[in-house]
Amino acid sequence: MKKKYENWIGRAVDKSLGRDLLWLSIPILIYAPIYMIWFIFLEKHTFSHYSVIHTAIDDMIPFQEIFVIPYYTWFLYVSVTLLFFLLSLDLESYYKNFIFLATGMTVFLVISTLFPNMHMLRPAVLPRDNFFTDLVQIIYSHDTAANLWPSIHVYNSVGTMIAVHHSRKIGRVGEIISDLLGISIILSTMFIKQHSVYDVVTALIMAIVLYIMFYHTSMLENFCKGQEEKLALRYN
Repeated sequence: MKKKYENWIGRAVDKSLGRDLLWLSIPILIYAPIYMIWFIFLEKHTFSHYSVIHTAIDDMIPFQEIFVIPYYTWFLYVSVTLLFFLLSLDLESYYKNFIFLATGMTVFLVISTLFPNMHMLRPAVLPRDNFFTDLVQIIYSHDTAANLWPSIHVYNSVGTMIAVHHSRKIGRVGEIISDLLGISIILSTMFIKQHSVYDVVTALIMAIVLYIMFYHTSMLENFCKGQEEKLALRYN
């Protein structure tokens, strides 16, 4: 296993690799607590006014508790993919994916702070009583129906799908699996009544704009190349 990993990343597994992986993970270690503290503040704080988000299409989408499975899968899907890029030393994919995610998540926090919002899509009484509705109830009890625009579940799923398609380390099968997971997660946000169609559409628009900025301009190219050169110098 060790030999296969060394051949995969093109270097030996030693103390220097551990130091490099720790150094590469610094952006995550810094941003994650900042995001969580800010998010928890928004969840606990009661604003004087909330804009109610709702579209006519929301009323046409039936509640389907089975979609709670892909909804939960999101947490692993996004984090494991980013970790994969880190451990594979695919620095371009790692940094572009992280910056893409962090930028959108920060925009979400700013919007939620300046324009508090909420929806009333959740059924007052769940239509069925089973294992899946129990899982939905856990989400409802731990995540309020406030400050859900734009949907980070949707935005991060799109960002992860984009990163997978641009990675040199992931083949066609991996891309297909990623796309199926991402699409099912996006649908899940509406079918378990966690997000409005408006949340989903605006998240998609934000993802498209930042995709163009980060993947179709030279904005991050020099930075990524610089990080690859620094890693190569430290290794050599």
